[in-house]
Amino acid sequence: MPHVRPWSTVESALRDSDAGMGDADNAAKHGVAVKTIRRWRRDYQRRGRARGQSHCAVPCPVCEDGVLDRAAYAELLGWYLGDGHITLSRRGVHNLHVVNDRRYATDNAHLAVLMATVKPGGLPHTRLVPGAVITTVSWKHWPCLFPQHGPGRKHERPIVLDDWQRTVVEDHPGPFLRGLFHSDGSRVRNWTTRPVAGAVKRYDYPRWQFTNVSPDIRELCCWALDLVGVAWRASSRTHVSVSRRDDVARLDALIGMKE
Repeated sequence: MPHVRPWSTVESALRDSDAGMGDADNAAKHGVAVKTIRRWRRDYQRRGRARGQSHCAVPCPVCEDGVLDRAAYAELLGWYLGDGHITLSRRGVHNLHVVNDRRYATDNAHLAVLMATVKPGGLPHTRLVPGAVITTVSWKHWPCLFPQHGPGRKHERPIVLDDWQRTVVEDHPGPFLRGLFHSDGSRVRNWTTRPVAGAVKRYDYPRWQFTNVSPDIRELCCWALDLVGVAWRASSRTHVSVSRRDDVARLDALIGMKE
């Protein structure tokens, strides 16, 4: 049933609740009863009811005739494989959550837009936890778009892309790499010293590094790097590095800086 209050009021109250505002202060700010705030929190935060989306069903691009923004999906797939997970709430609604460092405000804002693009009309909401932001959107069809979802941690089960997902990544490897590296990667500066004309000189150089415990996800990262012609090496059991100057520049241009 539709809300008596404007949906903008509901969303504003939910954002304040997500940010930690107490129910009494929230109710006073928005001109509603405390029990109304509690009901909204119960429905949308604990039970996972889709926010503001009950009036229409968004068709799934996998099992129905929905339209998929393939570039946006390729990037969101990278984010999901890096730091995303799916939970089940009531009435068969699934919640896609992506956790990201709260220092990267631009990435977190972009992530909300990305989710709303993959699910047209979706209304992502965020929740602050120590050091991180969790961005969430609800939809019954997230398991259709991310069939890698399953019980347990991703590194404890096989992660294999379906054929249609591989085609999407082959068409959009740059966005896929952006999702991977902006979630589980870092751009660092390394240094070394060399003797030059009798003196020791220090040289600094940038390097991209992708870190993930899952060998399947690291393999997908390496595959995508091969697609765009960026040389890489396995620098440790859990790390993939891009260190050559030209390759770092190529990757910079494809995925941009974390910010």
